[in-house]
Amino acid sequence: MPMTPRAGLQVDQVLADFLEQEVLPGLEIDLDRFWSEAAKLFEETAVECRALLATRDRLQARIDDWHASRVGQTQDPAATEAFLRSIGYLVDEPEPFAIGTRNVDAEVATLAGPQLVAPALNARFVLNAANARWGSLYDALYGTDALGDLPPPGPYDAARGARVVARAKAFLDEAVPLENGSWAELTEPERGIAIRDPGQYVGQNERGRLFRHNGLHIQVVFDRSSPIGASDPAGIADVVLEAALSTIVDLEDSIAAVDAADKVAAYRNWLGLMRGDLEETFAKGGRTLTRTLATDLPYTAPDGSSGILPGRSLLFVRNVGHLMTTPAVRLGDGSDAFEGVLDALVTAAIGMHDLRGLGRFRNSREGSIYIVKPKMHGPDEVAFTDGLFSRVEAILGLERHTLKVGVMDEERRTSANLAACIRAVSQRLVFINTGFLDRTGDEIHTAMRAGPVVRKGEMKTAAWLSAYEARNVAIGLQCGLSGRAQIGKGMWAAPDRMAEMLAQKAAHPRTGANTAWVPSPTAATLHALHYHQTEVFALRDEIAARPTPGLDALLTAPLATGRNWSADEISDELDNNAQGLLGYVVRWIDQGVGCSKVPDIHDVGLMEDRATLRISSQHIANWLRHGVLTRPQVEASLLSMAAKVDAQNAGDPLYRPMASDPAGSLAFQAARALIFEGEAQPNGYTEPLLHRYRRRAKEDSRG
Repeated sequence: MPMTPRAGLQVDQVLADFLEQEVLPGLEIDLDRFWSEAAKLFEETAVECRALLATRDRLQARIDDWHASRVGQTQDPAATEAFLRSIGYLVDEPEPFAIGTRNVDAEVATLAGPQLVAPALNARFVLNAANARWGSLYDALYGTDALGDLPPPGPYDAARGARVVARAKAFLDEAVPLENGSWAELTEPERGIAIRDPGQYVGQNERGRLFRHNGLHIQVVFDRSSPIGASDPAGIADVVLEAALSTIVDLEDSIAAVDAADKVAAYRNWLGLMRGDLEETFAKGGRTLTRTLATDLPYTAPDGSSGILPGRSLLFVRNVGHLMTTPAVRLGDGSDAFEGVLDALVTAAIGMHDLRGLGRFRNSREGSIYIVKPKMHGPDEVAFTDGLFSRVEAILGLERHTLKVGVMDEERRTSANLAACIRAVSQRLVFINTGFLDRTGDEIHTAMRAGPVVRKGEMKTAAWLSAYEARNVAIGLQCGLSGRAQIGKGMWAAPDRMAEMLAQKAAHPRTGANTAWVPSPTAATLHALHYHQTEVFALRDEIAARPTPGLDALLTAPLATGRNWSADEISDELDNNAQGLLGYVVRWIDQGVGCSKVPDIHDVGLMEDRATLRISSQHIANWLRHGVLTRPQVEASLLSMAAKVDAQNAGDPLYRPMASDPAGSLAFQAARALIFEGEAQPNGYTEPLLHRYRRRAKEDSRG
């Protein structure tokens, strides 16, 4: 791509045009000053980023040597902690403090509900996610296995519909009980609806009546002219739940962005969301549909006054971490600029369209721009982000701490030093979240030389994981996040298994977390039921009084001590990892799809992204290092699983088979590299290799 000079930088023309023609106009920012300050930012932060990454490598090398010297010995948490403190991996706990973040929207600070993550490169997905603030409970129950089975094929099934209505009205009896009787017995709502707690009644609009429970709104839709309402004694046509209070528009693990063209496509969708004019036209069911952002919901309150409820999720944007550089901007010495710095500058500038009221809607009613920052290792890296955001604010003329930060508590050094990390961004923190998938990948890589790790499925019951989850909430509450910031939990990865999600994910609100990730708008609607079952904020005093898990369990590596796996068990584990790895990588490399529902080895669709890939590749690399597997075994499994993945994708016209020509398949070669070069990858990350092979694939496609 052609590059153009800007203040000593070389900037890809596509990116320069996007900033100068679409982002900066209307923001009252002088272009010459912008580029001059941006050049200084890129040059100065490059030095700092390189130093932070060198510290990562130095610490891992020390840990590798330490583990190698102790192979076969019983794990000693006290000795581990002492060693990690001696090398600076662990820092002293800060004195008690409380964060001072201000101007935080209620969706983050004082409400509890689901959170979606959507890939920024897919306009349809981000629109669906932004519009998932409200979801039909009838549709969610009817169209999934939430009732215990799937709907029968063919036209509407009245018997199933009756089960849906009964379940939804039972929910109303729990959340908004009537003064007398049940919602199933209601027949004449036109004469009024007497509820047990009149304070729950919010008002009404043309669609029906609005109620509130545990801070979340419920709309009961009355429409006797609709097919469903016509058959209902009260004319109830639907029950609509306030669901995804917030959504993360993701520039990181769920997208494949390897050059300026990719980055600008993702940034442009973020800009469309901030301006309110993003739309996407697509074919579905033989029709052409256009998706746009939902409007707000007006209503009339009981006293006759007018009110408006937000029609869309509050939007965060997730930048990339500190590791990767981008060819979209080149520094004076010819090196690539750090991608996370570019993300901070561009996404903040785009967010100003919301702050300046330049769009159709408002995202933050409190005047903040919300940026999630992943993959930070320890308090020094978090402090770097705080400084980066301050410098971006100065360049853009924003008040200090306008840029809010969500800290992903997903790397071992961050989770072990969580209070110190929170302290480093105490005036802009709005979010901590247990990214248990990346945390698992980092756990395997950190303990790479210690010995073979347990099978992947056993990781969920490992001592470090339960300690990690509990510490995240406990430390967050101790640091004053309640009422000022989100404490979050991780993703439900099986979008087709809603009955199982309803059974398991109810535990998240009970931990005191006021949000948790879900994979789809439908899942958000169903997960919202859990926040009606549990009033999160009422539990927090009790949870805060419990002892915080110490470091012993957190620092105990998930090693397979004394295990003697059978040949079949080893083969099954290898095939499971290889199949999942190939199924994800082939779409990433060949099609640029960063997150999708990938069939697993049993043909169950699972949401896969780079975090799950990191686990699979590091797991195989670990077993290779310790002789559980041999290289020929891995090669044979990859070939066998490539054939399976080819068969699973046979209906995709864009798919390129791997098994028939593995040497000629860049995707297959990328998968091999992720395994056989996995131990050498920085902290086990997959991005460097994925980017290398994806760029080659894009070059090949251009001829």
